[in-house]
Amino acid sequence: MYLSDTQLQVRDMARAFADEVIRPAAEALDRDERFPAEIYDEMAKLGLFGIGVPEGMGGPGFDTLTYAVVMEELSRGYASVADQCGLLELISTLLVRHGTEAQRKLLPGILSMQQKVAYCITEPEAGTDVSGIRTTAERDGDGWVLNGGKIWIHNAPVADLGFVLARTDKEAGNRGMSIFIVDLHAAGVERGPKEHKMGQRASQVGALNFTDVRLGADAMLGEAGRGFHMMMSVLDKGRVGIAALAVGIGQAGLEAALDYAGTRKQFGKEIAEFQGVQWLLADMAKDIEAARLLVHSAASKIDHGQDATKACSMAKCFAGDMAVARTADAVQVFGGSGYIRGFEVERLYRDAKITQIYEGTNQIQRMIIARELLKKGAQA
Repeated sequence: MYLSDTQLQVRDMARAFADEVIRPAAEALDRDERFPAEIYDEMAKLGLFGIGVPEGMGGPGFDTLTYAVVMEELSRGYASVADQCGLLELISTLLVRHGTEAQRKLLPGILSMQQKVAYCITEPEAGTDVSGIRTTAERDGDGWVLNGGKIWIHNAPVADLGFVLARTDKEAGNRGMSIFIVDLHAAGVERGPKEHKMGQRASQVGALNFTDVRLGADAMLGEAGRGFHMMMSVLDKGRVGIAALAVGIGQAGLEAALDYAGTRKQFGKEIAEFQGVQWLLADMAKDIEAARLLVHSAASKIDHGQDATKACSMAKCFAGDMAVARTADAVQVFGGSGYIRGFEVERLYRDAKITQIYEGTNQIQRMIIARELLKKGAQA
């Protein structure tokens, strides 16, 4: 086994937490679309947020491979919960890499979930094409004035702090954007209603609107004009996280289907004895393992300082497509029961779909893979 003893210990801890705490609550969380603050409090105490934050800054200081392992195990329990872990990983990575000493003092509150955060990029005209953002921050003395709006923002209904990408130079294209840390309780900030989603329904998503929101000089994260590049710099890690989450969804589907196939009887015998069902299970298992290895390979490339862009896009694209196809197989094994609310595989099928869309659609991942091939050749 190529995972270290420490990584195996962290995996086992996350797996036990998923089995004992997250999975039993998943059906009710999906039904009620509730933000599970009590689960996040327990995760914070276990150190499952900000996995890559150095120990000197209050984190466990683990690598990207460990992060991927944790994301998969949490997602086995419920992908919405893993999604919160992924969000905090991106925000904490930005703060560690680009924050001032004062801004990094936000980390303990964020990692303990005392301050909930939102990663604010997407706009009506800027989804996949981040360069299309229209939110602006204009100079006002030593500070800034923020105007614009964001949609489909994870945690928007509940967040205390927003990490907002805004245009600070309208003429500079991608070099004219900056990131601002925004108090979402400030005057001029308005929240839209919580969106009702197909899947991952306990992840709170909504709109944020900014009208003449005044920001201090210390609100900018990193350098002016580098916001787009800073956001893009964490996308490789973000794609590894979503790919691992997709693997976790697929793994949960396989476990449920395997268990059901061994108990459900038709024509006088367990359906696991039928070759058609066996092939479904075999295809699920091989594709889940292939996706897992792609994820771990991409994570290891990041950890060793290698060019990981193509590997991360491959992992995210393959794992997202796998999750949708193989949770559909899990539903098929369950037959009519798999189409009924309350059966885990029905929820997993719904949860899987978004993995083909967020952190860059899988069509965009294919474009990135092709671009990397044409630029750098076919060798691994």
